[in-house]
Order: sequence, then structure tokens, then C-alpha cells
Amino acid sequence: MQNIADIAQSFEPISLAQMESVKLMNRIDTKYAVPMTVLPLILEAAKADYYIQEIDGKRIATYDTMYYDTDSLDMYVRHHDRQLVRQKIRVRQYVDSHLTFLEIKRKNNKGRTSKKRIIVPGFAITADTPSVLKHKRKEDEAVTVASFIDAKSRYEWSEITPHLWTKFHRITLVNKAKTERLTIDMDLVWDNVISGEKKTFTDLVIIELKRDGNVPSRMTHIMLDHRIHPLKISKYCIGTALTTPDIKKNRFKSKIRKIEKMLAINNF
Repeated sequence: MQNIADIAQSFEPISLAQMESVKLMNRIDTKYAVPMTVLPLILEAAKADYYIQEIDGKRIATYDTMYYDTDSLDMYVRHHDRQLVRQKIRVRQYVDSHLTFLEIKRKNNKGRTSKKRIIVPGFAITADTPSVLKHKRKEDEAVTVASFIDAKSRYEWSEITPHLWTKFHRITLVNKAKTERLTIDMDLVWDNVISGEKKTFTDLVIIELKRDGNVPSRMTHIMLDHRIHPLKISKYCIGTALTTPDIKKNRFKSKIRKIEKMLAINNF
């Protein structure tokens, strides 16, 4: 991590306020799984073309996320079964900036992803998260987490429970043309609050490239230079498959084996 931190300091910074201009309304997402040993090479190659997000002097942010699901893990199962229309519900805490959001991610049958969220100050990411927490919206209307879920999700608050606690560190890059963002997630830890099982992948890095339409991307060339190809991967689904006994996971087994093989080769 120290080497990564040193490289991160060598990037030209971009503030959170400046990041607001990178809207990416016609977004194309591409994900990669990368061994930690290769990440310094990728970052060094990206320095000339990318800014790094800096918040309060920090360039590597800490994220805590609690994913919710039904007792039958309907959100996981729909993804596993290749259902085009699906949702994920999570509470994400940006640890360094002390901000916590309740987020609903929705994918439609065209493959487009949308996200709705509200700030939930004081919302603790624990297995016994309270079900009634008030939040003031811009319209100064007092709403509860329960009513937000009921209004914006296909699921009701009463039928979902905390399921998977995910922790990681993130670097965010923005290309200098401001047509793409890149999130780099490291030190992944999945802690299943139902099964009690925990899985740690400190050698795995998940990179997501989000670009404005089909614009050229320097990062796609950097990845090809290192023989790294796109891999569709969901942190929630992989974490659930790894920590939930007796759940169907056939669709994800090949991806898990591919990741484990990649990490074994690069740690040899």
C-alpha cells in the first residue's frame, strides 16, 4: 500500500467540487480484475493523462458498505439468473468525509444503470441498523429510510435485512479531458452478517472505467498493454457467493476461479 500511496501523491489532484462537472450522462461502464502487483504499473502509465481525486488532503479513501437483501437473497439470485431488470440496495459510508448515503441502484432491460440516494447522517453500518431514521430532504420534507425504500425500490423496507458488509480502499481518477472516471478498489473485505463468514482479498484490485459514450480511453490501451481484459464482476455478488454456504453460484464459479488463478500466478 505504501508504494501505491507514493504513486498517488505524484498525480495532479482534482477536488470533489471540480469532479461535479464530470456528469457522464451517456455512460459506458467497463470493469477489470487486476492483481495488486500490476497496479503500480497501471498508475505510473496513467499519471500523464489523469487527475486523482483529493479530499481533505487524502487521495486513498476508505469505504464501508452494507448491502441489503431479502431472506431469500432475491437481489443476488436475480443477478445470478441473468435477469436484466434488477436492483441493489446499500448504505455506503465515506469514512474519511463522514458522509453516509442510502443508495438504490437500478438496472433496466437496456443495460442502463441509475442510482437514487439520500444522505443518512448518523446511520450506523451494523447488523442491527434501525429501521426508522429521519432525514431532511432539500424540500425540507422529513422522510424515513423506510418510506424512501418503499417509494423508490421494488422491495419494501420490511422485507429486506442487512446481509453483506463490504470494506475497501478506493482511488478515483479522472482523465484530463473529463470524459471518464476510474475507480480503483483495493484491500477488499467481505463480512457476511447472516452466515458469519468472512473473506479477504488483499491481492485483488477491482477497477471500473466509466466513460462518456464510446469516446477513446487511454486506460483501455494501458490495460491491453498489460494483457488485462474486461471482466463483468459485482462486488456484492462475488462477496455473497464466497461467504454464503449452499447458495447457487454456478454463474460466478468461473469468475472466482479466474480471479484465484490470476492472483496465484502473480504471487508466485
